[in-house]
Amino acid sequence: MMTAVSFEYEDSLALLNKSAPLREKLRYVHASVQQKYDFITRIAVAIYDPVSGQLRTYVDSMEEENPLSNYQAELKNVPSLLEILKKGRPRVVNDLEVFREGGQAHTQRIAKQGYSASYTLPMYHNDIFFGFVFFNSDTPNVFLDSTLAQIDLFGHVISLLVIHDLSIVRTMTAAVKTTSEIVHQRDAETGGHLQRMSRYARLIASVLADKHQLNDEYIENIYMFSPMHDIGKVGIPDKILLKPDTLTKEEFDVMKTHTIRGRELIDNIIENFGLDGINNVDVLRNIAEYHHEAVNGGGYPSGIKGDEIPLEARIVAVADVFDALTSRRPYKQAWSNDQAFATLAKMAGNQLDHDCVDALLTRREDVEEIQSRYREDAYG
Repeated sequence: MMTAVSFEYEDSLALLNKSAPLREKLRYVHASVQQKYDFITRIAVAIYDPVSGQLRTYVDSMEEENPLSNYQAELKNVPSLLEILKKGRPRVVNDLEVFREGGQAHTQRIAKQGYSASYTLPMYHNDIFFGFVFFNSDTPNVFLDSTLAQIDLFGHVISLLVIHDLSIVRTMTAAVKTTSEIVHQRDAETGGHLQRMSRYARLIASVLADKHQLNDEYIENIYMFSPMHDIGKVGIPDKILLKPDTLTKEEFDVMKTHTIRGRELIDNIIENFGLDGINNVDVLRNIAEYHHEAVNGGGYPSGIKGDEIPLEARIVAVADVFDALTSRRPYKQAWSNDQAFATLAKMAGNQLDHDCVDALLTRREDVEEIQSRYREDAYG
């Protein structure tokens, strides 16, 4: 006889109520999906950046090698996915052999990994498209109408998880960016500088992904957080921040405090906005505090060296220096890329991280594409 009141049943998705990284939650959902549909061997999410028009891999449920790690493409150049948006419906591909010849790079890489079928669900928030959820199977002809209704439920749960994760990050970045914009209205750096250097930082992180085992979520955080590196300058007096001449030792000592001020300001924003649970928030903290450290130990504020400096800070340092060299300022003309690359090469292993410099130098074509797209106008 069934009791009227029972606490024996366990919520199969209880972990989603707890604070945990998005990737861990996605793996948890995947495990729940596999209890009923064991043919689903991979779930992945790609997010769309409306500013650049790029679709970028963001998070996946893979414990092992991810076939689409660190993948990005302009959505307009991926007709197979663009068609999903045009039709306004998810897409079922029960035999990926149809894309074997002449398919897009992402489809070929999925097929090469041994996946035979896929279900792609577009994600929307308040009618605005922001990415896709991909369900992959190594068995063909498994995504039938009888199973898709249930899979849709999991797809929308995943979509809500991603929305929640991105909303927290964007709340943080919006708060920090607002403060950061106050800084950049007071000094010589421009919006174009922030656009370029954040993309250089992402480019460097992408090149280093395999060596340092960087996942897509970390790389995306580098991109989102790097423009906030100088947020601490909001506390630097105008007479120092805006001084056109060389700073005195005393003035430079004050200027150097912007790194500590930046870390403190970020901590205050986290506390005031209740964002303690944000994933990878230490990436932002480290960028603000350590982006002026030097690998030889001669930087500030702590004088740490080599691998003691967090990787994200080493990445941002190279991106920031390169764009500063190649940008026009009231006190200097823009250097050519050849001049800037030569200078970075000389600084590598001394002030700047050698791997980070090499990563940028080997991707000159991508660097020039970023410069072309985010070029300064006559007014900066």
